[in-house]
Amino acid sequence: QVQLVESGGDLVQPGGSLRLSCAASGLTFNRYAMSWYRQAPGKERELVAHITSTGGTTNYADSVKGRFTISRDQAKNTVYLQMNSLKPEDMAIYYCNAKDITWGFQSWGQGTQVTVSS
Repeated sequence: QVQLVESGGDLVQPGGSLRLSCAASGLTFNRYAMSWYRQAPGKERELVAHITSTGGTTNYADSVKGRFTISRDQAKNTVYLQMNSLKPEDMAIYYCNAKDITWGFQSWGQGTQVTVSS
């Protein structure tokens, strides 16, 4: 059974930085593309960043390009989201997503809260 556990969410001032982590277990990590999504109150869940199973390609939402960086450590079965220059509009619950590259099965973490406020 795939398990994804996010951590790193916190309260941060505008302009600050956070690094989110998502530890995966119960899967062959290099067979999964990984993504970060977020959901703000009253809004739909949106894709923030995506990284392929090999880590060779990344994609970002326009709203976070140049500020956020997704990466993965294959040895630690962990995906990261480095978030810099945080803005109040980045405030949301951030979710980790794993998608099997063969069958398309998806799994979600429980989410971690990011609050950006002075």
